[in-house]
Amino acid sequence: MHMSFPVSPPDTNLSAPIDLSLVRRLFAQPQRVAESLFLRREIAARMHERLALVNLTPRHVLDAGCGEGADIFTLQDRFSGAQVLGLDGSPGMLALARQRIAASQPLVSKLLTRWLPIVNQAARAGDADLIAGDFAALPFGPNALDMIWSNLALPWHPQPDKVFAEWRRVMRVNGLVMFSCFGPDTLKQLNAAFAEIDLAPHVLPFVDMHDLGDMLVNAGFSTPVMDMETITVTYGAPEKLLAEVRALGGNPLHTRRRGLLGRGAHARLIEHLWSQRDAEGRIPLTYEVVFGHAFRPPPKTTGSGEAIIRFEPKKR
Repeated sequence: MHMSFPVSPPDTNLSAPIDLSLVRRLFAQPQRVAESLFLRREIAARMHERLALVNLTPRHVLDAGCGEGADIFTLQDRFSGAQVLGLDGSPGMLALARQRIAASQPLVSKLLTRWLPIVNQAARAGDADLIAGDFAALPFGPNALDMIWSNLALPWHPQPDKVFAEWRRVMRVNGLVMFSCFGPDTLKQLNAAFAEIDLAPHVLPFVDMHDLGDMLVNAGFSTPVMDMETITVTYGAPEKLLAEVRALGGNPLHTRRRGLLGRGAHARLIEHLWSQRDAEGRIPLTYEVVFGHAFRPPPKTTGSGEAIIRFEPKKR
């Protein structure tokens, strides 16, 4: 039987042929991604461990791809003097974030915000601090932010190099970008099972951390720090594994197979997943988690191209 698959769009700069309109649809319903929240929270916790080692007192922090808003709370706790903004491309996710932020406000803060809006700026997060938008085309001018935080949002953009360039544009000197994403070994057991079925891409081809580091440097960030951890989640049944993978974001590739697997192909997929059971009878699934952070360095030239030479007094 001959099967044809869509041809990738002719853009050689794509890290993967991701359909951004499909990404927005896949994340449009918060309940659809609820199965993956445990993994997102675990990775966020590991990001916060790394953030604790960085000396930073930001005034303006952006959570790029904030989803349901969980990281907005933790960032506000860590940087109590900063304005924390959340940006996401899904109105459904932002609506849930707005509900959670509003529900967390003490009654006194709500009253103060209503009658004396200038008194409690942080309490206005339910309205002013959540923004619908694309994190590769931010609605900010240059030198607007001191920090950009992004947890597991970058894998769903086809051109992370353009995302980094945009983040560099809005960053103040010595500002920090910190993010997490998935590396190439993520879902390798599922990839192996699908490879026994057909040649269609069923899982995103995630970017290697060394390539991400190079992109950061090319975008104008200095001394990027990249590291990786492996998280293995085990499942008692293939159906649970597949449900949680779909909840991560599904398959938004232009080159994805159209339509569902046939009954026979699906049965073979389930059989291949079962064949990977460990000694305890559970199916392992690997997540290669990449963590990265970098700073925007001071400029080396003026706007007219003249070199900037800095003289640092000797310390006595």
